[in-house]
Amino acid sequence: MSTDKPNLITCIVQRGHADKVVDRAIAAGAEGATIYYGRGRGVREKLGILGRLIKPEKEVILIITKPEETDAVFDAVVAGANLEEEGKGFAFLHKLDRAVGFLS
Repeated sequence: MSTDKPNLITCIVQRGHADKVVDRAIAAGAEGATIYYGRGRGVREKLGILGRLIKPEKEVILIITKPEETDAVFDAVVAGANLEEEGKGFAFLHKLDRAVGFLS
C-alpha cells in the first residue's frame, strides 16, 4: 500500500460554472471530476431582500488528486471559479485516509 494518500478538493460554485472549473482542473493535472447539483441555504435568508440576488442553485465539484498534483489543481480551481472574488463560491481540501477505485 502506498504511503502517499490522495486528497479531495471540493468546490461549490453557482450553477452553470462547474464545467469551466473542471476544464481548468484537468488542464492542471486532475484526472477527472464529479459534478452534482445542490441548493444553498443560510446566506440568502440572512440578507433579506438583497438575498434574492443570490441564486440558491449550486454545482458541487469533487476532484480526487494525487499529493503531488494537489496544489496545482487547487490553484486552478480557485482561478477557474474566480474564488478570490466575494460571492463566487468556495473550495476546500480534505486529506483522505483511504480510497479505492481510482488513481493508479
